[in-house]
Amino acid sequence: MNRRRFIGSGVGTAAMAVLTARSGPAAAASPSVIKPKRLAAGDTVGIVAPASATFNTVDLQIARESLEALGLKVQVGGHVLDRHGYLAGQDVDRAADINRFFADPAVRAVLPLRGGWGASRLLPSLDYDAIRRNPKIVLGYSDITALHMAIAAKTGLITFHGPNGMGRWDEFSVSWVRRVLFDGEAVTLENLHDKGEFLVQTENRVQTITPGTARGRILGGNLTVLTAIIGSPYVPDFTGAILFVEDVGEDIYRIDRMLTTLKLAGILDRIRGFVWGTCSECEPGSGFGSLTFEEVFADHIAPLKIPAWQGAMIGHRTPQFTIPEGIEVEIDATAGRIRMLEPAVS
Repeated sequence: MNRRRFIGSGVGTAAMAVLTARSGPAAAASPSVIKPKRLAAGDTVGIVAPASATFNTVDLQIARESLEALGLKVQVGGHVLDRHGYLAGQDVDRAADINRFFADPAVRAVLPLRGGWGASRLLPSLDYDAIRRNPKIVLGYSDITALHMAIAAKTGLITFHGPNGMGRWDEFSVSWVRRVLFDGEAVTLENLHDKGEFLVQTENRVQTITPGTARGRILGGNLTVLTAIIGSPYVPDFTGAILFVEDVGEDIYRIDRMLTTLKLAGILDRIRGFVWGTCSECEPGSGFGSLTFEEVFADHIAPLKIPAWQGAMIGHRTPQFTIPEGIEVEIDATAGRIRMLEPAVS
């Protein structure tokens, strides 16, 4: 699926928002960190649909069965199978499911069924006071980046970039969910080292942009979604942060454009480290010759002179890490490691 149909158009308006970000008042101090309670067998997870519509009920069945296989109980939001064009129902209804689950003491985690496009439309309708008072695990990726950013900015709650309900529940991805969310480990995230049938490793390789180590709270997600909300009050302060990003279905010039936007907004100049995951189905595009990803990073990231690498197992087609948004980490850009400095759950 080409993400340009869902979220690419938002980037075009982000340039105007950048003027607000640069000329407006200084960013408010980051709220104090709040950790949700860890998951345990028998806990209840609420499935919501903050973004695109789900057209096949079997997708919901698979998500439910996957969570039940983890030993969890499942409640399904009342509007999960609604449809409003390409969205999973009206904005007010999609937000209401999230707010209801945060207010329900029996629900321990909120899990979006899928991404796509639409979560950004809900941000003004979320009850951030309720989220702050009732901290719960929020897990998801892609368009769910909007929720991660807004919740970090407004509440300080640690959320988790990882599988959606319809996402990957392979052995690798599940192992990180268990270790981070159930066991409460302060893990070190590192790519698989598997040569397979080849003489050297060809998949999941780390490519260092700038060597070194750095510490900071890790924030990020999908580059297109992040860029589209720049200039809004739903973007956390990236000062001293480790920025991680990934994308899907974008021509390389669009990645160049979005990194330029982050630069113009002052975000790249404030971070201490940079991690690029994968960009599935990202091609040069037609017409004139294209830059390569390496050249784009040489233009935008290398001049920052901060530890940076590309190739982390973060993305749409890759088995996924579970990354706690807002927790303190140390990265090693030579080895391609992200080391949590503390557990992300209480």
